Amino acid sequence: MSAQKRRVAVFDVDGTIFRSSLFIQLVERLIERGHIPEEMHNTYAREQSKWVNREGTYDEYIRAMVDASEKYFKGVYYGDFRDAAQYVVEAQWKRVYRYTRDLLKELKKRDYYLLAVSHSPKTILDFFCPRLGFDKVYGVIYEIGPEDRLTGKVADEHIIFNKANTLKRAVEKENLTLHHSIGVGDSESDVPFLELVAKPICFNPSSKLYRHAKRNKWNVVVERKDVIYEL
Repeated sequence: MSAQKRRVAVFDVDGTIFRSSLFIQLVERLIERGHIPEEMHNTYAREQSKWVNREGTYDEYIRAMVDASEKYFKGVYYGDFRDAAQYVVEAQWKRVYRYTRDLLKELKKRDYYLLAVSHSPKTILDFFCPRLGFDKVYGVIYEIGPEDRLTGKVADEHIIFNKANTLKRAVEKENLTLHHSIGVGDSESDVPFLELVAKPICFNPSSKLYRHAKRNKWNVVVERKDVIYEL
């Protein structure tokens, strides 16, 4: 007799659980420690400034950083990359939203399988997510070349950059069910996996995700300071 399938709860991480971006914090630590040159910041400074001044979008800011990482991550020792990731998590892992932190605790008690699907590096997610009770983590894996140095390339991009396919893969491999499943995300890149779950929750959503949520009558939850409310 096959084992009973477990219900799954799938979460985006950056901006959904962590109150910033693990990727941003990792890049800043690598620059601070001299593992990548300060000039990398110049490649995304314009988009960062536009986002801070609410003249551009967060996605444009992150995309500029991701595009720059292919060039500037190349040649970084993986050990330095890993140490920077560990440092960031040890210093900042409690900087999370109350709503998603408490939801994770509740779902863990109810024996949900907790799945994290993120576009941050898996190296830093592997330090962060277990602290919050996750059973499995999918994130960006950077290729490691000769002398244990990053190549700047991402392995299996076709899998990790499609969150719906990532969820389907996990459901099949881990003997899970989408019945009574829950998904939590904050941006339009989360729409594909939110469309698969029984209960999608849009948490502090971007404008595009908010419009999609309202059209589809999805739950919208906002946390502002110490207030949590539904729209």
